[in-house]
Amino acid sequence: MYIPRSFEVTDPSALHAFMERHSFATLVSASEGEPFSTHLPLLLDREVSLHGRLIGHMARPNPQWKAAAGTRVMAIFHGPHAYISPTWYETNETVPTWNYAAVHAYGVMTLIENTTRLREIVDRTVNVYEQSMPQPWSMSVVPEANVESLLKGIVGFEIVIDRLEGKWKLNQNHPLERREKVVRGLEATGRPDDAAVAQLMREQIHSETHP
Repeated sequence: MYIPRSFEVTDPSALHAFMERHSFATLVSASEGEPFSTHLPLLLDREVSLHGRLIGHMARPNPQWKAAAGTRVMAIFHGPHAYISPTWYETNETVPTWNYAAVHAYGVMTLIENTTRLREIVDRTVNVYEQSMPQPWSMSVVPEANVESLLKGIVGFEIVIDRLEGKWKLNQNHPLERREKVVRGLEATGRPDDAAVAQLMREQIHSETHP
């Protein structure tokens, strides 16, 4: 990923927190010389290896797992993004741009087809995304025969991350006064993604002014 130094984020804890917050990722690999991608949730084990480990599963009919097994893949974690109008800068010296945050994780994909480990992956995925529900649902309510059928239809995998890239493109190349005007402009639109980018910008400004 192209990352100018002013937009680069290298703090592992910040990158990991972002990946957990925006865990519905795009898994990219190559198949016969062509890029191939699948959109799916990925869980992060922070303590495994220097950069962590990703765990997930996909439908067995999906051809990606066959071609990607044992090869280097890339997982893209997408954060909020927003169009930035030059009118917010209140100067004629600027042009439109787009602010966003993203993390790329790289590593070799290893398949997990053992039934016990597959069940652990499914259970963990459900528990992670159900924990915020008023009455969390559990796989334990599903008849065992149905669970066995489900497990036959999926393939699990893990990716030990060997490289992480983080890019927070949040107008860091502009003076503080302009950035604060952009924050106010984003907050005024009423759009959720704009508000999320404004919050990221506020956090970035705070980290620079209160190191």
